[in-house]
Amino acid sequence: MARPAERVALDLNSPEFLDAFLRLEGEELAQVAAALGRLRKLDWETVYRHAGLKWEALDHVRTPNGAKAHSLRLSQKIRAVAFREGRFLRLVSLHVDHDSAYRRK
Repeated sequence: MARPAERVALDLNSPEFLDAFLRLEGEELAQVAAALGRLRKLDWETVYRHAGLKWEALDHVRTPNGAKAHSLRLSQKIRAVAFREGRFLRLVSLHVDHDSAYRRK
């Protein structure tokens, strides 16, 4: 019997992510909160394949565990930068300006 797929666990504790998240208001806040809620219900294979999330590798971002960082779409205009560590999706930053997720720091 196949093991049930493991759901994604979210880590929202990055100071950079939290600073941007706590500045969101109104519809943007509602959209990002809803997207995070949906992410928690997914398994990892679904995250990787989900066309709406636009899971894209970012070669220029370094992560603490050496994993590849990715950008993912949380709303029409907002992206997050994150990486996988075990069952956790560790959100590093939040970008209200969609294109800023791809800029080198």
